[in-house]
Amino acid sequence: MQTKPFRIGTRGSPLALAQAHETRSRLMAAHGLPEEMFEVVVLSTKGDRITDRSLALIGGKGLFTEEIEAQLSSGELDFAVHSSKDMPTKLPEGLHLSAFLPREDIRDAFIGRTAKRLLDLPHGATVGSASLRRQALIRRLRPDLNVIVFRGQVDTRLAKLAQGEADATLLAYAGLKRLGKLDVPTELLDPVSFPPAPAQGAICIESRIGDARTAGLLSAIDDRATHVAVSCERGFLATLDGSCRTPIAGYATIDGDHLQFHGMILTPDGSEFHEIEASGPISNAEQIGKQAGETIRARAGADFFESWG
Repeated sequence: MQTKPFRIGTRGSPLALAQAHETRSRLMAAHGLPEEMFEVVVLSTKGDRITDRSLALIGGKGLFTEEIEAQLSSGELDFAVHSSKDMPTKLPEGLHLSAFLPREDIRDAFIGRTAKRLLDLPHGATVGSASLRRQALIRRLRPDLNVIVFRGQVDTRLAKLAQGEADATLLAYAGLKRLGKLDVPTELLDPVSFPPAPAQGAICIESRIGDARTAGLLSAIDDRATHVAVSCERGFLATLDGSCRTPIAGYATIDGDHLQFHGMILTPDGSEFHEIEASGPISNAEQIGKQAGETIRARAGADFFESWG
């Protein structure tokens, strides 16, 4: 019988803590365990400490996970809670994504200061975003806009917007919902014309491969539909070498035993893009994503990817 608390690794942002606490609550309910059986361990990552530059310039997604994964690998943590879209497609040896909570809304939220809708922004307006995907999609729809880098935690970005540093910004609606900020968005963007990042809206749990005790604990809260959909989306990303240096979008939907995937790749300036649809049985989810990645890569041609630099 487990007597020591399970140690849960997380970043220290309000959103990361909300996700860790949701995971803890679900585990308590699933296993009838008291809160003291779970210790939330807050770690600072390089991605949290460096907020004045684009992630593409300082190393990509792994900057939000390296410190946490080091303690997970060493056994100082039992498992870690992450935003799935922040996870690199290649994880450290011995670690895997073992469970996913039920997925939240996948859409991006537009937050306008001078206009309520993206298409209503005046010519030359400034939009702040740290995501190359969002930057490219904005430029695709509105090449006249001035897009600048906006990094930091949710409240930091909202404060920058309120102070007039930009006319609008975009954030994941899932994160705003988890923080109770339902009144913040002025528009929710259609995922067909403004597709989300792969795995957006999904909380994942990372643990050590072969840790049977932790695996048994986490299996009780693993949401099958989310696990399947994210496996497909991460397969698409992995084939395209997806990182914070690549504007890639994609999402899978599940209907019974059937999976439908929609993917998009863009040049950073949004001037060129390619879309793909793929479908198949959920048992083949990851391979569907990988095949979609291979197909769209061949369709776009080698020259397309040179702009990603």
